[in-house]
Amino acid sequence: MDDNINRHDRGEMANTMFHKQTHSRSTKGIYFSAFFTGITLAYFIFSNAPSIGAYVIRVSAPYLTKTSNEEKSSLKTNDLLTRKIQNLKIRHQKYTPKIPYLIISTSDNHIYLKKGPRIIHEGPCSSGSYVILKADNDREWIFSTPRGAFKIQMKLKEPVWYMPDWAFIEEGREVPPANSPQRYNSKALGKYALSIGSGYLIHGTLYTRLIGQPVTHGCIRLANEELNLVYRHLRYGAKVYIY
Repeated sequence: MDDNINRHDRGEMANTMFHKQTHSRSTKGIYFSAFFTGITLAYFIFSNAPSIGAYVIRVSAPYLTKTSNEEKSSLKTNDLLTRKIQNLKIRHQKYTPKIPYLIISTSDNHIYLKKGPRIIHEGPCSSGSYVILKADNDREWIFSTPRGAFKIQMKLKEPVWYMPDWAFIEEGREVPPANSPQRYNSKALGKYALSIGSGYLIHGTLYTRLIGQPVTHGCIRLANEELNLVYRHLRYGAKVYIY
C-alpha cells in the first residue's frame, strides 16, 4: 500500500514538473517572439528613417511656413509701429518749446502751464461764450475764442480796457464817442493782461465765480492764482496753444 502511494506521489510530481517545463518553454517562446518582433520593427524604422523624416517634414512644412509667415508679418508690423512712435516723439520734441508755454482747452475751460513735457500748473479758465450780439444797424458780433498757435505779444500791468461799441450795446447803453472817458475801464481786466494779438487777451476778472464757464467775449479769463503764474512764467514770444 505504501508502495502504491509512493508510486502515485511520484506520478503527480512527474506531471507537475512536466507542466512547469512546458509553461517555461511557452513563456520563453512568447518572450523570444516579442523580442524578435521588436528587433524587426526597429530595423524597419532605422532603415527607412530618411524617408519617414522626409514625409514628416513634407506634411508639416505648410504649417511651419504659415506660422513663420505670421510671425514675420507680426514682427514687421511691430517694427513699423515702433518707427512711427519714434518719429512722433521726435516731431513732438521738435515742436515742444524750450521755454514755458501755455495750452488752453476751450471745451474744458482749462489751462496747462508747461515747460517741456512738465506741467508747471493747471487750473480753470473762462473762454468765449459763442453768443451772437446784433445791433440795430445790421452789425453783429460772435463772442468766440480763436483757436490755433499764438505768441505773447505784449505784457501789461494794471491794464486799462478800452471798451468797444459792443460793450455798451450789450448793456443797453448809448455808445459814447470814440475818445470819451467812458470808454476806459481800469478794473475789468484785473492785475495783469497778456496780448496774443488781434485784440485778444489773457487777463483777470472781477467775476471770479464764473471762472470755468464759457462766458467771455473771446478773451481768456483767469482767477488771480493762475493769472499770477502765467504772467510770471510767460515771456515775450512764448507760445500759446488754444484748442
